[in-house]
Amino acid sequence: MSYFPNIIFALILFSAIFLFRRNILFIKRNIQMGRAIHRTDRSSVRWYNMIRIALGQSKMVTKPISGILHVIVYVGFIIINIELIEIILDGLFGTHRLFAPYMGELYNLLIASFEILAALVLVSVVLLWLRRNAIKISRFWKPEMKGWPKKDADYILYFEIVLMTLFLSMNATDQLIQGFGETHYIQAGLFPVSKLLTPLFSSFSIESLIVLERTFWWLHIIGILIFLNYLYYSKHLHILLAFPNTYFQNLKPRGSFKNNEAVTKEVKLMMDPIADPYSPSTEDIVTEKFGASDVTDLNWVQLMNAYTCTECGRCTDDCPANQTGKLLSPRKIMMDTRDRLEEVGKNINLNGSFVNDGKQLLDDYITKEELWACTSCNACVESCPIGIDPLSIIMDMRQYLVMEESSAPGDLNNMMSNIENNGAPWPFNNQDRMLWAKEN
Repeated sequence: MSYFPNIIFALILFSAIFLFRRNILFIKRNIQMGRAIHRTDRSSVRWYNMIRIALGQSKMVTKPISGILHVIVYVGFIIINIELIEIILDGLFGTHRLFAPYMGELYNLLIASFEILAALVLVSVVLLWLRRNAIKISRFWKPEMKGWPKKDADYILYFEIVLMTLFLSMNATDQLIQGFGETHYIQAGLFPVSKLLTPLFSSFSIESLIVLERTFWWLHIIGILIFLNYLYYSKHLHILLAFPNTYFQNLKPRGSFKNNEAVTKEVKLMMDPIADPYSPSTEDIVTEKFGASDVTDLNWVQLMNAYTCTECGRCTDDCPANQTGKLLSPRKIMMDTRDRLEEVGKNINLNGSFVNDGKQLLDDYITKEELWACTSCNACVESCPIGIDPLSIIMDMRQYLVMEESSAPGDLNNMMSNIENNGAPWPFNNQDRMLWAKEN
C-alpha cells in the first residue's frame, strides 16, 4: 500500500490549518487594539442571545424570503460538513467511508439527509444569486457595494455551488463503483439525490470511475480548505464571529448612551452648591481623548462588529436618513471601519509597530456629513441580524468632533447655546415660554 496520497493530504491539511490559525491571530490582534470594555455581565442573557440569534438565526427570518434561504444554506453547510470529519480521517489513514461499518443504518440515513440538504443548498444559492444579480434587490446595489464587496458575495455563492456539485458527483461515482463490487468501496450509504446523476457516469469503466471519484473527492476537500482560508479576506467571517459578537453585544436599553466619567464629574461639581472643585479630597480623573477619530479610539467590541458585518444592507435599508437621500449608510460605516482596521494591521505587520501614515478613520474614510446625517434612532441596530451596533461608532466620532475639535453644525451649536442660556432648545427665555397660551 502506498502512503504517498496520505502524506500529501496531511501536508495540505496542516498547511491550511496553519494559514487559518495565522489569519485568526491577525484578526485577534487587530480587535485587541481597541479600548477595553466590560461585557461579561449577565452571562445567562448573553448565552441566550447567542443561541437564539447566532445559532437559531431568529433575526434573519424578519425578512422571510432571504431569511429562509439563508437558514437553509447555513444549516445545510454546517450539517454537511459533519461528513468532513470522516473525509479527513479517510484522507489521513487511507480508508474509505470509515464510519459506515460502525454506524449501520444510521450512516445510510445521514448520507441521505446530507444529500437532500446539499440539493436544498444548491437551490437556495441559485435563488440568492438571482436576487442579487437578476432581480437586483436595491440594498445590494448601493454605492458602497461596488467592486470587491459585490465580487466577494458572488464568489461565495459560486463556491457553494461548486462544493455541493462536487459532493453529489463524488457520491454518484461512489455509488456506481460499489455496484462493481470493488473491495475498497464498501456498500454504504443511501443516495436519493446523487443517484439522479449516475446516468452521466454509467458509461465509464471501473478504472475511470475510480479516477473520477478520487478527483471529485480531492477537489471537494481542497475546496473546503480554500474556503476556510478565504474567510479572512471575506465578509463571511460572520460564520465564525457571529457567535462571540452576539454574546458580547450591548445589553443596555436602546437609546441608553454611555457617559464620559470626566464630564460627569464636572457636571456633578457644577450642580453641587457646596462642592469645592479644588478640594484635595476631590479625586482627579485622568481625562482620555474624548470620542474617536481612528479605529484605536474605538473599543474592541466595536472593532469585532466591523469584522463581523455581513454587508447584508438591512441596516442601510431601514435607515431613515438613507431613505431620504442623505449620505449616511450604516453598512458603509462598518465597512469603512473594517477597511481602516485592516490598513492599520498591515502597517503593523510591515513595520513591527504602527507608523503614522497620515490617515485616520474620520475624514479619510467616514465624512462629517455622514456622521451628522444620523438621527440616532437605533433602526440600524435593531435590524442587524447579528447584533452589530453602527450607532455607537457614529456617536463616538460625533463626540470627538464636538469635544475635541469644537466642530458641530450651526443648528446644533445654537441648540446647545439655547439650552445653556434658556434651559430649552428654543430661543425664548423662561419668562416668555407660556406667552403663546395667552395669545390664543
